[in-house]
Amino acid sequence: MSLRREVAVHTAGAVVSSISGTTFAFVFRLVCVATDWIDISVPVRNGMVHWPGDAPFELKRLKDMQQGDGLTLSYMSLGIHTGTHMDAPLHFIQGGAAIDTMPVDAMMGPARVVSIHDRESIKPAELEPLNPQPGDRLLFKTYNSEHCWDSDSFFEDFVYLSREAAAYLAQCGVRTVGVDYLSVGGFHKDGAETHQALLGSGMWVIEGLNLGGIEPGDYELACLPLKLANAEGAPARALIRKVNV
Repeated sequence: MSLRREVAVHTAGAVVSSISGTTFAFVFRLVCVATDWIDISVPVRNGMVHWPGDAPFELKRLKDMQQGDGLTLSYMSLGIHTGTHMDAPLHFIQGGAAIDTMPVDAMMGPARVVSIHDRESIKPAELEPLNPQPGDRLLFKTYNSEHCWDSDSFFEDFVYLSREAAAYLAQCGVRTVGVDYLSVGGFHKDGAETHQALLGSGMWVIEGLNLGGIEPGDYELACLPLKLANAEGAPARALIRKVNV
């Protein structure tokens, strides 16, 4: 049993242990269904990696019960593109849609986790056999998931989505893409171009996923960003659940 699943099962047991009778059976079924969900977000914490030039994350205690205060109260400061987050078209498209206008169903529903083997970038050659369809949600698992999140230092040579692949996905009508590091475009190459191709087509983008240990295949996706008014993006929590066929 994976650590993620084991924690979920223990949580389920703790919840249902305080319930009895017919309600127990009903709630047990609901909680057990919930344990199928896998969190593919990265933890947000002090010192975590961030894009060069972006504001670092800071969580500071204003009051702390361990220090004798009557409650615990914290202050948080961060850039919008911290950790697992979403990009709205406004990020690179003048007059584009802001994150608070995102249709919820863009981030809720069937999705495919796709394994990418190219060490440099995601290219059309690996995408064409997938036969992407209009409305698809595609999450790309690359070298990044197993190697880049282990360090708090920014990794410049992460695997990114090439501008050619971005144009191909836009042409196919893909609705949502997710990548497993801090940007869908590269650090040295195809940064703006990839964003513009995707966001200019009205596609919604999830960045900063951790797909380590996740097998390629069909899943349900639930990813909701904070509803930040007129913002170009927002931090998000992303979950997937395996589809049994």
